[in-house]
Amino acid sequence: MKKLLTVGALCAALAAPVLADTTKVGFVYIGPVGDHGWTYTHDLARRAVEAEFGDGVQTSYVESVGYGADAERVMTQMALSGTDIIFATSFGYGPDVNTVAARFPNVAFEHATGYIQESSNVGLYNARFYEGRAVIGHIAGKMTETNKVGYIASFPIPEVIMGINSAYLHAKAVNPDVEFNVVWVYSWYNPAQEAAAAEALIEQGADIIMQHTDSTAPLTVAQDAGIMAFGQASDMSAFAPESHLTGILDVWAPYYIDRVRAVKEGTWEAGNVWHGIVDGMVGFAPMSERIPADVRAEAEAMIEAIAAGEYHPFTGPINKQDGTPWLAEGEVAPDSDLLTIDFYVEGITSDIPK
Repeated sequence: MKKLLTVGALCAALAAPVLADTTKVGFVYIGPVGDHGWTYTHDLARRAVEAEFGDGVQTSYVESVGYGADAERVMTQMALSGTDIIFATSFGYGPDVNTVAARFPNVAFEHATGYIQESSNVGLYNARFYEGRAVIGHIAGKMTETNKVGYIASFPIPEVIMGINSAYLHAKAVNPDVEFNVVWVYSWYNPAQEAAAAEALIEQGADIIMQHTDSTAPLTVAQDAGIMAFGQASDMSAFAPESHLTGILDVWAPYYIDRVRAVKEGTWEAGNVWHGIVDGMVGFAPMSERIPADVRAEAEAMIEAIAAGEYHPFTGPINKQDGTPWLAEGEVAPDSDLLTIDFYVEGITSDIPK
């Protein structure tokens, strides 16, 4: 005997969104999925999409894709193969995303850390990593004994410069004698170069290493040298358990699941979001027992204040490196300034490469 639906149940069923049977989702990665950094965290999120939707999605990815012609070719092939939404997961893919998107207006494109939005089918998403770097800067300023912090930087783009400034400001706020030495490696993932940079910084007296690169090499160098370091993007503590203090976590899964669901329900629209600690996109690896209890409490209080909107890491007074005013007392940096920042703050003696 067939079971009949009640009127209420029938109405509810009719009102529920109808999901596409199988949605094809593509990911374009700048590095290898095994970098344990940036690309690794995006791939964790890809797997979370599969776990969320099961047979309702079919995901694919291409790793170590260069900017320019290589990226255009990969995204074009994805679009031609019927991919419904493509996530391009690196800053430098901006021109490539918009070029390909113009050719495939029925495909949804999402560009991580991007700023170019020329087509109605290109969405942008970013994380406020500077919030996390403010916290680790505070910890570094409190814990350095040589007053020298080494920073391994990838490319001189606003995202990286912003992070250096945020970490330095918060280290300087609790330790007026702190110095930051920055080494640029011009790569997101190059273990050999990152290791050499860490060794050079240690020779210069750094007893804490920070990085905006993706390999675990700086951490292992730090542990071999008996100094402290912060991980990047994922929990890297297993690679240097004695040296790893904490690290910023890139948490992409909720955003990816939300955007894929929107495609399946036919509600996807190109957005432009910049999420942070309060949104759960920026997190922290477990804090080491090496961090003193009072410093840990201060770091946790800063995290809570940022999440509550009570504190912004770029709050004046702040001058530019050359001493000219940037932010007045109590003034908060507008997002437009941060997204285009091309200068160091006062006190950093390194130069930004041109």
